[in-house]
Amino acid sequence: MRPFEFTVTAHDSSGRARRGRFATPHGEFDTPAFMPVGTRASVRGTTPDQLRETGAQIILSNTYHLALRPGAEVVAEMGGLHHFMSWGGPILTDSGGFQVFSLATLNAVDDEGVTFKSHIDGAVLRLTPESAVDIQQKLGADIIMAFDQCPALPARPEQLLAAVDRTIRWARACRYAKTRSDQALFGIVQGGLDLDLRCRCMDAIAELDLPGYAVGGLSVGEEPGEMAAFLARFAHRMPEDRPRYLMGVGRPIDILRAVDAGIDMFDCVLPTRNGRNAFAFHDHGFVRLRNSQYRTDESPLVPGCDCYTCGRFSRAYLRHLFLAGEMLGPILVSLHNIAYYQRLMRRIRQAIAEGTFQSLMNGFEARMIAPDANEES
Repeated sequence: MRPFEFTVTAHDSSGRARRGRFATPHGEFDTPAFMPVGTRASVRGTTPDQLRETGAQIILSNTYHLALRPGAEVVAEMGGLHHFMSWGGPILTDSGGFQVFSLATLNAVDDEGVTFKSHIDGAVLRLTPESAVDIQQKLGADIIMAFDQCPALPARPEQLLAAVDRTIRWARACRYAKTRSDQALFGIVQGGLDLDLRCRCMDAIAELDLPGYAVGGLSVGEEPGEMAAFLARFAHRMPEDRPRYLMGVGRPIDILRAVDAGIDMFDCVLPTRNGRNAFAFHDHGFVRLRNSQYRTDESPLVPGCDCYTCGRFSRAYLRHLFLAGEMLGPILVSLHNIAYYQRLMRRIRQAIAEGTFQSLMNGFEARMIAPDANEES
């Protein structure tokens, strides 16, 4: 087997959804896959063993943040990310391209790269395609991402065109800068909601014959319905024999719609961010634990859930932890949310294999418009 190999094992009988497996030097992961986000080499509030127990097979870290602290050289000296954070499974590192969008007030973009003013201490960090690859090679992730420009939406046509042109040039530069054979470089496709621009970007980057391709620049200002409609027109145009990764998208319904369009990989901070804010996911939306109705509720967080949190603690206790400012509350709800997402992905994979994915997705769509879609009654 080659160091990186993608195998599609099943297709949904009535759509483009597919199940597969991607092999890396640190093990395989099943697709569709959801990657918990460990931006700074830590998925907040969880240990590697706890992550494994939720069913997580691959996690994501970030080039920009790790370059600032502790520094790529420190991570390399400590044996790379896997050893540094004691995670033996696959790791993907984002290139820092998303921070071009999220930290727009702290950076300046030019044709050669991006100059950041550190959000920590104001120090200058210069990222170019070459330096982004160099940092990721030092970090040692299994999958590394090409450096790209992610524009906010809505954007003027000339802004989208400039971002696409830079993303193509930068992807080529990343391809030639990469030297490690034990890392897979994925290209990123930009172009907003413009199908022609996206196809132009995809065609140019596909010429590089990379092990995988990502859709960037969505969930950055457009309406969720616009994203789903766009993916239905575009995702199947990406190479059939390579994994397709939708970056930074994580609402359960958005994941299902994207899988239906043919997407294989996802990441998002929602499970842990919402966990830190007392929001627990379930199939009908979420439980808002700060609500007074849970003050003496002896029920588990989500009845029927087999995660560590739901098996041991009541809603009343979890609510108490948040109101008392105890750090255990965010930890326990984050664990539940990560476990919920991993269980959702297992259900998706099983449904694709059994030919019932459309029924699963339709159930979620129906609940989206139900009166209690965002709160457990």
